[in-house]
Amino acid sequence: MSTPHASAIWHPFTQHALQPVMTKIARAEGAWLEAADGSRIFDGISSWWVVTHGHNYPPIVRAIQRQAGVLDQVIFAGFTHEPAEEVARRLIEIAPAGLAHVFFSDSGSTSVEVALKMALGYFRHQGEPRSRIVALEHAYHGDTIGTMSAGARGVFNAPYEPLLFDVERLPFPEQGREQRTHDAFEAICKREPPAALILEPLILGAGGMLVYGPDVLAGLKRICEAHGVLFIADEVMTGFGRTGTLFACEQADISPDIMCLSKGLTGGVIPLAVTLCRHGIFEAHWSADRSRMFFHSSSFTANPIACAAAAANLEVWAREPVRERIAALASAQAARLERFRADGRFSNVRQAGTIAALDLNAVDAGYLAGVATKLYNFFAERGLLLRPLGNTIYVMPPYCTAPDELDAAYAAIAEAADLARK
Repeated sequence: MSTPHASAIWHPFTQHALQPVMTKIARAEGAWLEAADGSRIFDGISSWWVVTHGHNYPPIVRAIQRQAGVLDQVIFAGFTHEPAEEVARRLIEIAPAGLAHVFFSDSGSTSVEVALKMALGYFRHQGEPRSRIVALEHAYHGDTIGTMSAGARGVFNAPYEPLLFDVERLPFPEQGREQRTHDAFEAICKREPPAALILEPLILGAGGMLVYGPDVLAGLKRICEAHGVLFIADEVMTGFGRTGTLFACEQADISPDIMCLSKGLTGGVIPLAVTLCRHGIFEAHWSADRSRMFFHSSSFTANPIACAAAAANLEVWAREPVRERIAALASAQAARLERFRADGRFSNVRQAGTIAALDLNAVDAGYLAGVATKLYNFFAERGLLLRPLGNTIYVMPPYCTAPDELDAAYAAIAEAADLARK
């Protein structure tokens, strides 16, 4: 039997029986949160991987304030507005070559859901009966029905199994066994070409911060091209600099057929997402026949205030030394990770750009590992927001983070290793 709570809020990915009290945050700036009681918390995970330049970044805040007093919201079917037009123009300018159209939505999950629907609609309107999707082992792509289907089966989606559609899985390209992944995909395509391959390029996020190389991406893209399979890059987490380049696909020198963006699109300030696609996918839906239109929308599609934030973020990328900040943060992460490579209490020490991760050698592993709650509480007591994925500890802070701000986080990680023995 549940106990009454002071708040009526049901929080995401939270077991309220184990965490009945939430930390109330009053304000934030840079890489720091400030609780209602005045205590400060280092935001070591960019508030769920969204904040890029830092909390309350002035150019983005000012853009939101200006837009809120001009145009707050308008239906996006039959109407448009300059903030959305600017975001679309600027995204096409910086996106991988060939991406030509921008569809707006509200979150990472919906951007991926849109991508899956685009792929299926493309083949339907081409007159080809392709409806199968291929994804990587351990993948996570969101929490809507379609995106849960594309994600790995497990604790995240077990209660909803009756609603999910089947997806073919490729073995994760572990170091030294990359060819196995390519061979598995080639076999699937030769048997019956699927509609699309979807993956997070270079690093799986919620799947365990698992890292793989650009050569794997390039090889999978070549197989897609050989069999007419659409390549969907889920860059919701990896986009906007997290892996060291603006988009992770750049490191493999590939252009996806469809690309999903969200989290860092507005600098992590306000929800917005886009799905970019090649012209041929748009053209397959273009017709005088209204039944061929793309049937997807939300009430707040391309909200002007959110688009103003995204436009400001793109201006920051154009005018400020963001790439230099990313390089400095990646270097600082690498330097602090080095001490753990020879520490037998940890394994699989890894990095992708500004993202650092390592596994604590605990008695249990996986997302529901008991050590995860102990680690979270241990870090919280030290003023650190680090939210382990089971026994996997990762650090993904905003780009404004200074080396000395990382020191406390890594000192705490070293100290936390003793929890594995308890």
